[in-house]
Amino acid sequence: MAQSEAEFDVIISGGGLSGSLMALSLSDHKKADGSLLSIAIIEANEHQQVNLSKHTPVFDDRVLALSHGSAQYLKQVDVWPLLADKACAIKNIDISDRGHFGKSRLASDEFSVDALGYVIDMALIGKAILQKLADKTNVAWFSPDSIQDIDWQSQSVNVQLSSGQALTAQLLLACDGANSVCRKQAQIDIEHNDYEQVAVIANVCTEKAHFNKAFERFTEHGPIAMLPLPLLSEQKSKYKSNQLGQGRCSLVWTMTPNQAQEITALSDEEFALALEQAFGLWLGKITQVGKSDVYPLALLQAKQQVFHRMALIGNASHTIHPIAGQGFNLGLRDVAYLSELIAHVLSDSASHLANQGKVDIGSFALLQKYQLARSKDQQQVIQLTDSLVTLFASDLPPLVVGRNTGLKLFDNVSVLKNVLVKKTMGY
Repeated sequence: MAQSEAEFDVIISGGGLSGSLMALSLSDHKKADGSLLSIAIIEANEHQQVNLSKHTPVFDDRVLALSHGSAQYLKQVDVWPLLADKACAIKNIDISDRGHFGKSRLASDEFSVDALGYVIDMALIGKAILQKLADKTNVAWFSPDSIQDIDWQSQSVNVQLSSGQALTAQLLLACDGANSVCRKQAQIDIEHNDYEQVAVIANVCTEKAHFNKAFERFTEHGPIAMLPLPLLSEQKSKYKSNQLGQGRCSLVWTMTPNQAQEITALSDEEFALALEQAFGLWLGKITQVGKSDVYPLALLQAKQQVFHRMALIGNASHTIHPIAGQGFNLGLRDVAYLSELIAHVLSDSASHLANQGKVDIGSFALLQKYQLARSKDQQQVIQLTDSLVTLFASDLPPLVVGRNTGLKLFDNVSVLKNVLVKKTMGY
């Protein structure tokens, strides 16, 4: 038997990075009467209180590349102060096409910023957001729980949970990943393109220090990214002068599924040698190889970003190739833009005291603004990553010459470089 219905302003499906950040971004928004938005988070995994100070980084922690714009937004919601000393700044990026003349180099100084982006443990970001959410009395967790049914009404959206609890709100936000239950229940179609590639992801140590430089190395089988990571405490004590000491990097190695089977079956020593042969000795020899994971790569894009009283956020709306490190950053901009839209609607309602009607944060007009703005940004990023995948996957001589000429032009034409770099920086 269903429990009594609980009323909220916003229901968020999914309490992962996108969902928890969405809740935090909305948590200080005030309605016309001065009260805060009431927010429900539905999360399948058990919600736990966290203490960031007790987190001990380990060698194999998975990482995320944050754009400059993403770090700025995390500052805005007061999360970045918990992360700044744990992130590794990307000050320079080297882009090259193995076996060919094309090269390009980017430096943060060119764009008057301290860093082009940052690399940080994914778990740290999640724990920092949860730590900031911990004292938000207007945010309620329904966890572990899941959505069983959604009933869209003209003035509300009603959600039935597996536990029997019923929730209602003006707005439902689908932050529940690539297999979004909300998207499926709304019968929103998706476009799916299998790249027939996988990403082998592992943390490695290198003979030479990275000095905050990231590498994007294109090969005939796919790109290899090496992202700089901070040394762990035990490594710092071992390599006091890191001039010729060890560096730590996050590897994203794109290849075919068959190649991945062969690579992941190798011993650590054999894996290191294969990586040195594919990547080169830009950072010297590979001295340590961590646990590797393999992820299939595909483009998934919802054919619409919104439904009646519902918006798709992050991976529920789009998953993209990691070639330019834009996946999480694109989803973060979904969060930031929708939060800003809702803030403006609430602010306008507070300034117009003559308006006695209830402000509707799930209105068609608001959701259409979200769809129009986010679709444009998403298409630009998807076109960029798709073009890079196609261009650098071919060994046809005209394309090889064209892309290497393009890399040289990119390195020397400031207008072109500024446009593309600003986009990858999140602006």
